[in-house]
Amino acid sequence: MLNEREIESCYLGQFIPVHYHHNMLMDQNRMHGFKSAIDYAVKPGAKVLELGGGTGVLSWFAAAKADKVYCVEFNPDMVKEARKMLALNPNGEKVEVVHADAFEYLPPEPVDVVICEMIHVGMLREKQVEVIESFKRRYTERFGGPLPVFLPEAVIMAVQPLQQEYDFEGFYAPIVQFQETNVIYPGTVELAQPAVYSIIDFNQPNDLTYAWQGKFVVERNGEINAMRFVTKNILAVVSERSTTIDWLNHYMTLPLATPVKAREGDVLQVSFQYRAGGSIPSLQASLRAEILYEAALQPASYVPAFA
Repeated sequence: MLNEREIESCYLGQFIPVHYHHNMLMDQNRMHGFKSAIDYAVKPGAKVLELGGGTGVLSWFAAAKADKVYCVEFNPDMVKEARKMLALNPNGEKVEVVHADAFEYLPPEPVDVVICEMIHVGMLREKQVEVIESFKRRYTERFGGPLPVFLPEAVIMAVQPLQQEYDFEGFYAPIVQFQETNVIYPGTVELAQPAVYSIIDFNQPNDLTYAWQGKFVVERNGEINAMRFVTKNILAVVSERSTTIDWLNHYMTLPLATPVKAREGDVLQVSFQYRAGGSIPSLQASLRAEILYEAALQPASYVPAFA
């Protein structure tokens, strides 16, 4: 019998089916970004912990330099797959695949780097933030400071108003869509610039709830019927070159329950709230958008927040 957390984990996505991991292995942006960041962050002889290891590929990247890697995976099927795959690769013997709950596991010794890729757009569905916050508290209680380097180090989340086409061969279906970031979709029209609504620094304490209200200046006439959610993962900060190694999640587009007609120059107000690791419908249910000022009726002294 599964307990409440296990039931929620299965529903919200932590028990990702084995066959789905093929998609993640084929995601070149994800793979290249993590490989580069791990190569930068993991120093020769380091001790590394990965929480939510999946196939073990990120642990394997770390094993190129690390002396020891603990790869923690909760899904028993993936534990077997990871052990099998790592055995087929050089340095795989450096990786110990541990069948355990990332919410509860601590390594038997201090580690230098913690890798955790339980990442979904907007920090929804998966438990990245909760797992890291729990780990930091328990790790400090057992080992004291300093904390390990976290990978990713930070996450920047933004939102953007869209006019989104929902016509599928004549069938109107306003549904959640995920779009690649480097593709231009003819049915997607950006009606305002994106606005950042949260920055997560995993080296600092983080709230588990996001509540935001912000304003946008509409840049073209149209019907705002969707909001795009953007999640940029700062995998590593390369301070000596004043740059970062990033990975941009697929865009998530959520339809608005009540579309809003807008003209260029109008000021749109958007609000929403949700919990880290929560469901997409929980965010969607809270999503609100309304025209705060029409272009012709704005007060002369009004300066939009994101102008």
